[in-house]
Amino acid sequence: MWKMRCVLCLLLFCWSAAFVSAQRSGNVTSKWLTLSGDAPKVIARGGFSGLLPDSSYNAYALAQTISLADWVAWCDVQLTKDGVGICFPDIKLDNASDIDVLFKNRHSNYSVNGVTQTGWFSIDFNFKDLALVSLKQGVYSRAPNFDATPQQILTVQDVATQLKPPGLWLNIQHDSFYSQHNLSMRSFVISLSRSVIANYISSPEVNFLRNIASRLNPRVTKRVFRFLGEGDIEPSTNQTYGSLVKNLTFIKTFASGILVPKRYIWPTDSSLYLQPHTSVVLDAHKEGLEVYAADFLNDVPFAYNYSYDPVAEHLSYIDNGEFSVDGVLSDFPMTSSASIDCFAHLGKNDKPQAKLQIISPEGASGDYPGCTNLAYTKAASDGADVLGCPVQMTKDGIPFCLGSINLIDRTDAAQSEFSNMAIPVPELQIKSGILTTNLTWTDIIQKLKPAIYNRWSDYRLFRNPKARSDGTFMSLADFLTFAKNATSVSGVMLSIENAAYLAKQGLGVTGAVMDTLSKAGFNNQTVKKVMIQSSESSVLEEFKKSNYELVYMVDNDIRDIENSTLLEMKTFAKSVVITKDSVFPSDSSFLINQTNIVPKLQSANLPVYVLLFNNEFISQAWDFFSDSSAELNNFVLGAGVDGVITEYPGTAARYRRNRCLQYKELPLYMSPAKPGNLLELMTPQSLPPAEAPRPVLTENDVTEPPLPPVAKVNPASDNGTAKAPASAPNGQSSVVASILMSSVAILLAIILVS
Repeated sequence: MWKMRCVLCLLLFCWSAAFVSAQRSGNVTSKWLTLSGDAPKVIARGGFSGLLPDSSYNAYALAQTISLADWVAWCDVQLTKDGVGICFPDIKLDNASDIDVLFKNRHSNYSVNGVTQTGWFSIDFNFKDLALVSLKQGVYSRAPNFDATPQQILTVQDVATQLKPPGLWLNIQHDSFYSQHNLSMRSFVISLSRSVIANYISSPEVNFLRNIASRLNPRVTKRVFRFLGEGDIEPSTNQTYGSLVKNLTFIKTFASGILVPKRYIWPTDSSLYLQPHTSVVLDAHKEGLEVYAADFLNDVPFAYNYSYDPVAEHLSYIDNGEFSVDGVLSDFPMTSSASIDCFAHLGKNDKPQAKLQIISPEGASGDYPGCTNLAYTKAASDGADVLGCPVQMTKDGIPFCLGSINLIDRTDAAQSEFSNMAIPVPELQIKSGILTTNLTWTDIIQKLKPAIYNRWSDYRLFRNPKARSDGTFMSLADFLTFAKNATSVSGVMLSIENAAYLAKQGLGVTGAVMDTLSKAGFNNQTVKKVMIQSSESSVLEEFKKSNYELVYMVDNDIRDIENSTLLEMKTFAKSVVITKDSVFPSDSSFLINQTNIVPKLQSANLPVYVLLFNNEFISQAWDFFSDSSAELNNFVLGAGVDGVITEYPGTAARYRRNRCLQYKELPLYMSPAKPGNLLELMTPQSLPPAEAPRPVLTENDVTEPPLPPVAKVNPASDNGTAKAPASAPNGQSSVVASILMSSVAILLAIILVS
């Protein structure tokens, strides 16, 4: 009964009833550079093992549900003591099952490829002994919540007959080991072939593939030689795999294809940056060998060049203009399927298939230090519609762009000559800060360097280390000049926070922004949209007489909005920004439901923008399968948001062009997840602990007193470099002329994006 319930969950898994399933929607408009000219195969390693226990019924069923129609099920074959072939990811059963709990004292020591290993080995158990053993997640960084659901070890016949996958791939990893213990993989495979069609059989052992060659029909079963590490020794030839890959003519004598770690094709240096691709795919194709690439894992850091975007990584192997691998071995077959059918062979100028506004709050700050010329240049090139500038003020009254009022967050201030200026600022909830208001513009541009903001450094996920301090700071005036001349950009969004605090310091930020916009010619034009964003309604009130789009940011997670609150918000805002969790609330990163906040705001004629989207897999709910494109898809198709605020605009721009959105029948790998369905696959004891309910946004939450007048502050001594801001007639400070040090950088940036 447990299997029946799980299967029913999987058949309905994650897909909105509003969308029609379609598992075959082949991309026939472009020629593939595979050996056959057909689209690459998606090989699901142990099913959907990136989420569910490897080689479990549920993992295979999920892969069946949301992969390309011709997907291939991968089975790592192990033999039991009585010669039964089972699908299990490792030669040691304790790595991905609870066998060590059921049979505490039955571990053994064996030599595997010359290395002594201790564990629970399949050769010590008859298949009937394994009846009560349950599979579990073998990768400790992945969610363990599905482990308590009983999931029996499957035989190869179980996978073939119960799941009936369109393709079956048997990987024979340890033929020599089993032979040493009087078990024959050759005999098992030959016997199996009488009742089960294996479309692919792979092995890293030359002799095994040679020995089965005469007993298998090559038109039915392809033999694939699997390469291990370049320095590992192949036991039959006593050669390294690194040397064998240089002799593909020899490989062709016993195999029709090769399976290689992806680094054989796109190697990386010691810093995890891509090196030029090798010729292995082209060389293999010349020999008539198909090439399959292994190790596609969304939740393991890959080359920094891909900006944590698994689709971008896939495309470099299947759509680079020079070659395409013939298949990918993936723990996340949904991403592989979407990459092939939805995203391959897209052009940057292809027509958008979704109405979606892409806002980059600090430029492409996932790739370069935010708010620098390089971040803005890349954001414009990547397809951002709106460039954002979080406006900060210097000691001498210069408005400029930086993601935080605390220089420690976005610059090297903590390592600079100003490090001794760090103090707590309780009014801004800053434990240790060097505020932008403590330094002059000259201090900042001459004595500090920008620093990339690593949001997920606690998880050892760092952004583009080679560019950690690249780029130049931009004053608000410089930013507006850049945006005005960037023909691909449709508007700007200026974010203003801490206005009351700044006023007390004698700095009128709203007046500075108005003055700079006016001088840049943005107040009397309609070509570029101007958005003013703030979580402070009192700030937006200052701009009510303008024609700018006033954007109210609800920066806390909420579960609902009172109707009276909507009416109040409409008095000072024309659109609203809300958090991702306010749309799809989650517990322990599992979606629990969907709120009605988006339709409620839209029914009040308030467009909805959602923040903050990142490519790093740790930032996404488990329901999105560690795939930033899948997350975007849920908010666009599943929630109907008007725009996304993202630090990786290139990912959002590519999503907006994806081919699958124009299909009459939306494929399941491009359908939104249904919140709560993953929870149905867990036992009650494995459910994530319920979190406190989010608050409801009330009228009191959004109403504020007017901003205080700008205080008159005596000029501070700063070796003659700092000047007191002059008081404008409206009580806000006037803008001191921006220093022209960044003129060359701005000019170059404009040329690059125009």
